[in-house]
Amino acid sequence: MPLSFDTAPGWLTGYKLQRLKSDPAACQAFMSGTPWRYQAVPDRDTGQGCGFSNAIQVRQTSIALSSSFTLSCPAAASLALWERHVLQPAAQATLGTGVRRIEHLGSYSCRNVYGREAGNRSQHATANALDIAGFTLDDGRRISVARQWQGDAPAATFLREVHQGACRFFNGVLGPEYNQAHADHFHLDSGRYRICR
Repeated sequence: MPLSFDTAPGWLTGYKLQRLKSDPAACQAFMSGTPWRYQAVPDRDTGQGCGFSNAIQVRQTSIALSSSFTLSCPAAASLALWERHVLQPAAQATLGTGVRRIEHLGSYSCRNVYGREAGNRSQHATANALDIAGFTLDDGRRISVARQWQGDAPAATFLREVHQGACRFFNGVLGPEYNQAHADHFHLDSGRYRICR
């Protein structure tokens, strides 16, 4: 049974997401079943270890965005499932309202990990990652990773739930407790290596 936007995730969901990496048509078919506003973009090689293939330009997910971004289709599929099955339910359960807008710091960027001069390319270099800094709720409240991660307030509980829940859909999930470089955002990627910190 193919991956479905509305079907509750199960034990095969991670496997199905991984298969989308080698099946662009299946990934596009999945995305066509979401409420997203997007368009496929041509493959691009922008330098050594940089560029993207099977990517989409995202104007709006099921939620409004602070700006549009380019993301690999498999990473977009993970994001769609996370929004539908983790982000919105967590907001309703802990904050009593839905999420209206995602505040992000960008996706594609031809650079090394942490922007270092040398080293491995970041997952951002292949449009395989998105950094999320916060959320605007339906009632107008703003939830910030930088300001509200700490403590036991409902906003902190919400942020921890959506961070942990992302690990069900993304291979790489990094947040404020990983290191200082991630103190103000969640890094979500569909790279090869599993990490949830």
